[in-house]
Formats: sequence, structure tokens, C-alpha cells
Amino acid sequence: MQTLPNVSSYPESTAVGSGTISVFVTNLGKYNEGELVGEWLALPTTPEQVKQYFQRIGIDGINYDEYFLTDYESTVYGVSNYISEHSNLDELNFLACKLNELSHDEMEIYEAVIDVGDYVNSITDLINLSDNLDCFQSLSNISDEYDLGFYWIAESGCYSLKELGNLSNYFDYERYGHDITLEQNGTFYSGNYIYYTGESFSSDYDGKSIPEEYCVLTEPNDFDD
Repeated sequence: MQTLPNVSSYPESTAVGSGTISVFVTNLGKYNEGELVGEWLALPTTPEQVKQYFQRIGIDGINYDEYFLTDYESTVYGVSNYISEHSNLDELNFLACKLNELSHDEMEIYEAVIDVGDYVNSITDLINLSDNLDCFQSLSNISDEYDLGFYWIAESGCYSLKELGNLSNYFDYERYGHDITLEQNGTFYSGNYIYYTGESFSSDYDGKSIPEEYCVLTEPNDFDD
């Protein structure tokens, strides 16, 4: 069984890509012949750029038409954990485009949901998550269970401190915040608290039908100029 070489050993490698997702694509045929040929590809990209890229690493659709990913990175926390050497470039480009559409606040929620670990198991889930961020709520400047408990008791309006009177001095805000976190399956992320509101997820992407505008791979006979 062949051992995948470290990307740093590739003589034709370029610097790590600057895309939302960056993948190091290797010419599989050349690799099987003992020659290491590959480059970093930054996503999102276009069909024209991918065509030029494949030509540079020798994938011409005739002698060499297969590739695999030997390394991958993302500027978005947790995303690279779901990429593999056999991931589809069209699907990764689809994901990169969806990620680029997120605002700063949406990205914070997105990364926090990935951190929870209960809602994402695949690239398909990552794509669908980008369309379901309204199913989550973010509470700013709440960084631990004490802050969370204090917020719900003293600031949310759900309870009246005036009616509680001196009893409020004996309230265990941290323990209450702990129970709330368990009940809501929430997480503390980047100084804020993120939790699931209970709304239903929509799964518009089925993991198969990638919208044409996100596809970047060309047919083998399209490699010819």
C-alpha cells in the first residue's frame, strides 16, 4: 500500500491557497507512476480557472484524467474536518460559494453550530446548514454558564427580580445557566452563547444535484483548446 507523501515534498506545489476552502490537488496517474505533481487550488473558483489549473498539473482528459486531494484547509472553523481525499470539487466549490455569502454574524453562528457537533456529519450537511442559520439564536457577551443564568433571570424579562426580592441574592445563576445549556443544547463560542431555537431544518440540497452555477469540472473533451 502506498503512503501519501507530505505536501511539502511536492516539487511543483505552490503556496497554500487563499480561498475560503483550499485543496491540494494531485494528478493520480502521475502519482501512480512515481511522479508527484500537484498544486493548491483556492475555492470558490470558475470552470475556466480549473481548466487552466488541470492543464498545469497534467490532467488533460486523455492520458491523465483522475485526481485526488492530498491536503485541505479552510478559513472557516471545522470545515476541513469533513473534506477527504475523494471529495468532489463541484461540491466543495458549492460549499465555498455558500460560505462566502454569510455575514460576520452568520459565520459566527455557523462555526458555533459546527463546534456543537450534533448537526453536521458531511459536506451535504455543511451546505444545508448555511441555509438554516435562522434556526439558531445568538446572545452577545455571554461567555459562560453564570452569564447565561444571570441573563435569563435578571435581564431577559422572563422573571421579575422585584418580585423575587431578597431571594435573588441566593440564586445560583451558574447552575441555572448549566441547566439551560443542556436543555437548549447550546454552546459558548467567541464570547457569545449560541442555541437551537427548535425550528425545523430544510434540506434543499440532497447531496447529489449540485446547481449548475456552482459546478467547475469540465468534460474530458473540454480540456482541448
